Amino acid sequence: MARRISRATVASTIGTALEWYDFSLYGTAAALVFPAVFFPAGDGFAATLSSLATFAVGFLARPVGGVLIGIMGDRIGRRTMLFLTLVLMAISSTLIGCLPSYASIGVAAPVLLIALRVLQGIGAGGEYAGAMLMSAEHADRRSRGLNASAPTLGNAVGALIATGAFGLTAAVMSEEQFLSFGWRIPFLISCFIGVAGLLIRLKISDSPEFDEAKEDNGVSRTPLRDLLTTSRRQVFAGMLISVAPNVISYVPSVYALTYLAKNVGAPAWVGLTGIVIANLVKLVTVPTAGWLCDRFGRRPVMITGSVAGAAMFYPFFVMLDTGTPVLVWAAFVLVFTLCNDLTLASQATMLSELFDVRYRYTGVTFSRELVGAVVGGCLPFVAAQLSEWTAGYWSIVVLCAALCLLSTLGALLVVEPEHLREQRAAVATAGRE
Repeated sequence: MARRISRATVASTIGTALEWYDFSLYGTAAALVFPAVFFPAGDGFAATLSSLATFAVGFLARPVGGVLIGIMGDRIGRRTMLFLTLVLMAISSTLIGCLPSYASIGVAAPVLLIALRVLQGIGAGGEYAGAMLMSAEHADRRSRGLNASAPTLGNAVGALIATGAFGLTAAVMSEEQFLSFGWRIPFLISCFIGVAGLLIRLKISDSPEFDEAKEDNGVSRTPLRDLLTTSRRQVFAGMLISVAPNVISYVPSVYALTYLAKNVGAPAWVGLTGIVIANLVKLVTVPTAGWLCDRFGRRPVMITGSVAGAAMFYPFFVMLDTGTPVLVWAAFVLVFTLCNDLTLASQATMLSELFDVRYRYTGVTFSRELVGAVVGGCLPFVAAQLSEWTAGYWSIVVLCAALCLLSTLGALLVVEPEHLREQRAAVATAGRE
């Protein structure tokens, strides 16, 4: 498996890990710190909703940033855009660590927080798609699933480092010290992480597929128009297969932290430790899921992951309700790791093959980030409100299960690559003989 991973994949994945450190850090802080720091004292539930709403703002900015960066990436190249996204993320995250609190400057504090979250969203909108395409387009077609899914591992490593940095800072300080200045330390580290990411990405060349297409046919001057003119069916399929990964990512990693704190009364370290354990397991499950996409096809892996995710949300909340650390951690591994990684690996591989290379970056960001804004960004907020209205988690379970099953439909609309169809035909012929 290691021999099939390209140098570009390694560099892209490390860069994604460093960039996703910043984006993941905000999600943890939005659940555990920002309600107390940036929003008025009083109604704790209202402050939590407001904080989660700022988390959603980053996702609403991602389609805008994704499409703009995707268009430039199809015209200029993937590598240049990956530099741009890294700089945007590092600057915005560092400035979040410098923001005064609501108690210091009043309403200007949450306004500035939202503005910086928008910058984060613009950078994140083009980052993952660019890293995924750099990895996939440098890879042999027989190992495209393994390479395309590798930046997902970067997301996990970045989230792992972010959660670890946040948890460690909280552990060595009193609650008062942590809410006063300790939470800022992981954000301020972002400036050093940004420099490291730029140095790593300087070592890789642009996508050979993009360079070849540019020499043969030239770049598309209107990639978004070309996409919507020629590939509407692929865009629809790309949107559907992007639903389950967002649901199974952000309900466990963001809303579940709020649920454990507010509804279960568990200490913050229980949920944070669960995220750390789940992300550690991803070091094995992400490349395995990518290999499964190469071995058995993209469609079966997506269907398995989305159906399993739909089925697992009820036991997930049952296990959270116990408040028992071991059961809570097992719940995170079952849903946030096992189910999620199957959908993420297959989504990355499918998206890298759905669109013509001349407008592929635009197609991936357009289909993926629109769904990320609606589902990934808003679902933690919606889940918190549903829990308050219904005094339970049944409505959340039903909503999440229904959304996951949409990706099953999307997988059925995606045509497997020709070499996989040929491989299956050969196996079937050998079996009959």
